[in-house]
Amino acid sequence: MEEQKKQKLNDGSSLPSSTWQLWWFFLVASCIKLLLAPSYRSTDFEVHRHWLALTHSLPLSQWYFDETSPWTLDYPPLFAYFERFLSVFSHLIDPQIVHLHKGLNYSSNSVIYFQRITVILSDLCLLYGIHRLTRKLDSRRQNLIWVLVIWSPMLLIVDHVHFQYNGFLLGILLISLSYLEEGKDLMGGFAFAILLCLKHLFAVAAPVYFVYLFRHYCRGGFMRGFSRLLIMGAAVVVVFAVAYGPFLYHGQIEQVISRMFPFGRGLCHAYWAPNFWVFYILSDKVLAFLLRQLGFEIQAPAASFTGGLVGDSSPFSVLPQIMPFTTLIMVLLALSPCLIMAWRKPQPKMITRWVAYAYTCGFLFGWHVHEKASLHFVIPLAIVAVQSLGEARHYFLLSIVSCYSLFPLLFETQEYPIKVLLLLLHSILMWLGFSAQFFETAAAAATATVPRKKRVDNSGPDSSSNAIIEKRGFVIGWVEKSYLVGLAAVEIWGQFLHPLLLGDKLPFVPLMLISIYCAFGIMYSWIWQLRLIVRSLEL
Repeated sequence: MEEQKKQKLNDGSSLPSSTWQLWWFFLVASCIKLLLAPSYRSTDFEVHRHWLALTHSLPLSQWYFDETSPWTLDYPPLFAYFERFLSVFSHLIDPQIVHLHKGLNYSSNSVIYFQRITVILSDLCLLYGIHRLTRKLDSRRQNLIWVLVIWSPMLLIVDHVHFQYNGFLLGILLISLSYLEEGKDLMGGFAFAILLCLKHLFAVAAPVYFVYLFRHYCRGGFMRGFSRLLIMGAAVVVVFAVAYGPFLYHGQIEQVISRMFPFGRGLCHAYWAPNFWVFYILSDKVLAFLLRQLGFEIQAPAASFTGGLVGDSSPFSVLPQIMPFTTLIMVLLALSPCLIMAWRKPQPKMITRWVAYAYTCGFLFGWHVHEKASLHFVIPLAIVAVQSLGEARHYFLLSIVSCYSLFPLLFETQEYPIKVLLLLLHSILMWLGFSAQFFETAAAAATATVPRKKRVDNSGPDSSSNAIIEKRGFVIGWVEKSYLVGLAAVEIWGQFLHPLLLGDKLPFVPLMLISIYCAFGIMYSWIWQLRLIVRSLEL
C-alpha cells in the first residue's frame, strides 16, 4: 500500500499534493513580489495606468486615436479589453487612477499597489500553464521546472519591478503548448490565437504553429483534413472577430494596425538587445572609423538607431541599410530548418522546443527587438531543460546570460543588490536542481552497468560506479565557464572600474559591452538549438 502511494507521488498523478506544492512555490514568489512593490518602476507603469484610464474613460471607438499621453495604446484589442476589465476595479479603489487627465503620472500608493497586485494575480495564468505542462512528470522534474519558471528572476525583474504583464501572456503560451503536447491541437491553436490578440509580438512562432497544425491536425485524407482545416480556421476567425470586430465595424482596422506596427522606429531599441544587429551596427561603426582614417569621406548619419520614433530608420554609414522586410526574411530563413522538421515529423513532444527556437530566431534577427523578449524563449526552454544533461547545460548558460542582459533595466543604485542577489540565487538553485536530477540518473545508469558482484560495496573512491557518476554529473565545459567568468568581468568593469578610471567619459561603453558580450551567449544558444534541429533532420 505504501509503495502504491509513493508511486502515485512520483508519477505526478496525486493531484492534491502536487497542487499544494505548486501553490507553495507561487505564494513564496508572491510574498517576495509584494516586498518589492515600492521599488523602482519604469515608464511602462504609467503606460499601463494610462491604458486603464483611456479604456475606462473613452468609448471603444476612440481607444486607438487617443493622444492624451505619449503612451498611446499599441497592443492588440484583447489586451485593451483586459485593461478595461481591470479598470472597473481600479475605479472602485481610487477613481483618479482612471481619470484621463488628472490621472497622468499619478503615483499614489493606491495605484502602485493596485497595479502590482494585478500583475501578481494575472500570474495565476502562468501557474495554470505550468501545471498543465508538468502534471504528468515525476515530482523531482516538476519541482525543478517550477523553480525555473515560477521563481524566474527574469520575470521578477521585468514584471514585478520594471513592470509588465509577461507572466500572464507566457501563461497563455504554456497553456497552448500543453494542449499541443497532449494532442489536443484544436484547443492549442485556439489558445495561441487568443495570445496573438493579446500581444502580436508572439506571432514569430505563427509559422511553426501553422505548419505543425496543418501536418498534425489536418491529416487523415483529403476530406477529413479539409474539414479539420475549416474547423481550425473557424476557431481562429472567431477569436479574431471578437478582438477586431468592433474596430472593423467602426472602420478603424488601419488605425489599429498602424499603432501595433510602428515600423518607422529604429532597428534597435534604446538599449541594444543582445542580438545579431549589435554586431552589424558595430561593424558599420568600425568600418566607418577605419575608412575615415584612410582618408575616405564617410558621413556620420544624423538619425539614430534607437530613437524609437517614426522617421528615418537603420542609418548606416558603410553597410547596406536594413529595413523591416529584410529582418522578416532573415527570421524566416533562420526558421526554415524548424519548419522543415515540423512538416516532415510533426511530433507533439517536440513542439515546445520548436516554438522556443522560433522565438530565439525572432529575438536575434527581428526588427526593433526589446531585451525583454528573451523571456519568450527562456521560459519555454525551462520545460525542455530537464529532459537531458545537454539541455540542462545549455539552459544553465542561457538563463544566466539572458537574466544578466536585463540588468540595465534596473539602473538605480538601490535596486543593484536586488538584481545581483536574484541572479546568484537563481544560479545556485539551478546548479543544485540539475545536480540532483542528473546525479540520480547517472547513479542508476552506473548501477546498471556494474556487474552484480561488484554492487555489494561500491562506496570506495576507486569504485567503477562512482567513476561513472562523476563523469555524468552536472558540470559545464571550460568554454562555458570561461564565458561566465567574462560575464563577471564585464559587470565589474561597468559597475566599478569604468567610473573609477574614466569617470563620466564614454558613458555608453558599459551598456554597449553588456549588449555585445550577451549577444555572443544568445548567438551560441541559437547555434546550439539549430544544430539539434539539423541533426534531427538527418535521422
